[in-house]
Amino acid sequence: MSIEVYRDSWGIPHIRAADPRELAYAQGRNAAFDRAWQLETERHRAAGTSAAFLGAQSLGWDVFARRVRLDDTARRCFRQLAEEDRETAGWVSSYVDGVNAGLAEGAARDPEFTSAGLAPGRWSPWTPLAVWLSTHILFAGFPAKLWRRMVAERLGAGAVDLFATDGPVTAGSNGWLLSGERTAGGGALIAGDPHRFIELPGVYQQIHLACPEYDVVGFAVPGVPGLPHFGHTGGVAWAITNAMADYQDLYRERLRRRGDGVEALGPDGWEPAAAHFETVAAADAEPAVIEVVETARGPVVADVPGAAADGEWEGLSLAYPPRVYGDLGFPALPALLEARSVADVDAALDRWAEPVNVVLAADTAGGVLHRVAGTVPVRDEANLRGTVPAWERAYAWRGRHAPMPSVPVAGGIAVMANEPGPAAPFGAEFAPPHRAQRIRELLARGGAWRAGDMAAVHTDTFAASARPLLDLLAGLSGLGPAAAGLRDRLLRWDLRMDAGSADALAYARLRSAVVRALAAHPALAPLADPPPYPALLLPWLDLHARIGYALGTLLTTDRLPGIDRPALVRAAAEETAAQLAAAAPGEPATWGEAHRLAPWQALAGEPGDPDGPGGDGVRQWPGLAGDQDCVLATAAVPGVTDLCARGPAARYVWDVARREESRWVVPFGACGVPGAPHHRDQLAPWLRGELIPVVTDWQALKESHGDR
Repeated sequence: MSIEVYRDSWGIPHIRAADPRELAYAQGRNAAFDRAWQLETERHRAAGTSAAFLGAQSLGWDVFARRVRLDDTARRCFRQLAEEDRETAGWVSSYVDGVNAGLAEGAARDPEFTSAGLAPGRWSPWTPLAVWLSTHILFAGFPAKLWRRMVAERLGAGAVDLFATDGPVTAGSNGWLLSGERTAGGGALIAGDPHRFIELPGVYQQIHLACPEYDVVGFAVPGVPGLPHFGHTGGVAWAITNAMADYQDLYRERLRRRGDGVEALGPDGWEPAAAHFETVAAADAEPAVIEVVETARGPVVADVPGAAADGEWEGLSLAYPPRVYGDLGFPALPALLEARSVADVDAALDRWAEPVNVVLAADTAGGVLHRVAGTVPVRDEANLRGTVPAWERAYAWRGRHAPMPSVPVAGGIAVMANEPGPAAPFGAEFAPPHRAQRIRELLARGGAWRAGDMAAVHTDTFAASARPLLDLLAGLSGLGPAAAGLRDRLLRWDLRMDAGSADALAYARLRSAVVRALAAHPALAPLADPPPYPALLLPWLDLHARIGYALGTLLTTDRLPGIDRPALVRAAAEETAAQLAAAAPGEPATWGEAHRLAPWQALAGEPGDPDGPGGDGVRQWPGLAGDQDCVLATAAVPGVTDLCARGPAARYVWDVARREESRWVVPFGACGVPGAPHHRDQLAPWLRGELIPVVTDWQALKESHGDR
């Protein structure tokens, strides 16, 4: 083999090989060396076997993975891929061969394997598809259908739209494009930041991949070949955000036992359902024996509480495109690497399936693209709003939407920030317009933009979503002296959620008090106790979280006449003023002291990492600026916690005409091994809002001989 691996000063891998297959092998081997623990954790999560070494905390996920048939769906998709596109299937298999070649060496250098008592296993050809599916199965937020059903049943159908906004477990992103007429260099700029759960190691890996057919920089998803979401080939660059499309359906299934089997009631009457039992092991708990049932609609992911009678019971089956169609869209991945123009990216994305994204792209010839990509089934409008009966034919899928929408780039600016946009026909819950409007406002201020200017947009902390609460506060009279002082202070506040701002903390405290008061109000109290669905689904049904994210609507609507909003805000202001006055020494005094990073780690703490959370828990992680509706979208859950578990999992600026001027950063580092030099060396610039250079000159790189 003629593989060459280089590193830049941040430890980012730059890999050259003789052809695409060899390069895929090299990418897989590098991923295993740099991210062995992460790869093996994700493989086990996709197979539903992670609790066997992570413990009972992972049991709920493993049960879900088994019931939803993640691994089996990946096998099905790979079989179809091998039949329809042998070249792409071989490319994926080469990546897997590389992973298997590098796992032992990668695991030997990572103390987490020893801590968990885990030995590296072996990847199968379909494992990258399983990892991809596991990473994105909750992207479309199908559990939100349970919330909408609960709201409709307990408050009435008219109340559902009051909460029609993305919630605390939704993956979002910012992205924007400036055409050449608005830039200093005359070429387009594409920038943004994906908002996902912040994980350590990070969900994105910066990488440079080159062979005679292409030379591409971008973000890889460890465990998956290519650069699916963000890349720059030198001739064209692309980036995505979550389209917030609804493409998964929950069907209410009537089920019964007949002999040794299970039957489900379909549109044509009772029909056989596939059923078998599986045992899910846990390292520190008794194994769980579960029944896996699949109807003609899809696998049953939960039972309907209290719906059993006369030997029958109800379950909820999940219909999701990869399971129904056997397609994850992997042929798009090598096609993106080979793209030279916007037309090439557009054609590649016609093969995209999962998840559904909004895409921006631009090329050196001046071409631009703003479109939706992915598989959305054609079905009844009711399927988007809640659960639907499996036995009624009206709710069956009727093919796929095609072609997917494209929209022009008007005025040289395009923005995607999970607002309705071009994906509006396909969704039920979108982000509020605050981020998108603020980005457009900042970009439209004029000037000739450069790549280095984009950090000011990435890190903008203006909180337009605070205005409804502050407007109510401004109209209050008769407040006590402390609450009146709080009111006057917040009305002078610049609406910036800066880390060093005491006013931002005061606003956050008031907001949380309002959320708690609304959650306790009799008008919303019927939503306080969700049905006993599996714990994995309950974050979508949490009343405090739902109110916190829909607060702007709930404070301005006239559809809940039983709530005296001024009185509620008055009481919250009095409570907050007293709380701030009574704050003990050492309690948070600024937003950043309360709003701290809380990354997800498979193991609690990092062995061998002296800077890990340790004995003082999450408080040792740094404080953050921003908030859920700021452009700097470091999301907390108002009324629940100030900690941030979801935020910018990467930042990037693609200079389309001059790739060497591009910039990027991730929250931690290029290497997944605790204590390694490049494990967390990007945390400091990420916190400051800085981006590091994208190196494209091979002469500026250092050849890697194993030291990462």
